Amino acid sequence: MEQIERIKQMEQRLDRASSAVMELSAALEKYNEAQDDIAQLSAYYSSDDWKQDFAADEAGELPPSLRRGVLSEDAVWNVLSDNRELLARLLEAVTATLKK
Repeated sequence: MEQIERIKQMEQRLDRASSAVMELSAALEKYNEAQDDIAQLSAYYSSDDWKQDFAADEAGELPPSLRRGVLSEDAVWNVLSDNRELLARLLEAVTATLKK
């Protein structure tokens, strides 16, 4: 009975591990594809273009129907900060895994 229970437990671990690996692989692929977007956002956020666009929005020169989340200082800053934190977490996870 002990052997059967062990095999069942290991089968459950295999199922969870397999699912987690596949999900992380898909998420990493999507994340890697977004890196160009993140780089472009970072460059835009620190550019004169962003400052001009922000000023135009503040002056009411942009159409009210225009989505302008990118002109919110917090929205872009949060995405860039979250990205840096995620990279640190990924590095930490890889380092911890390699030490095992």
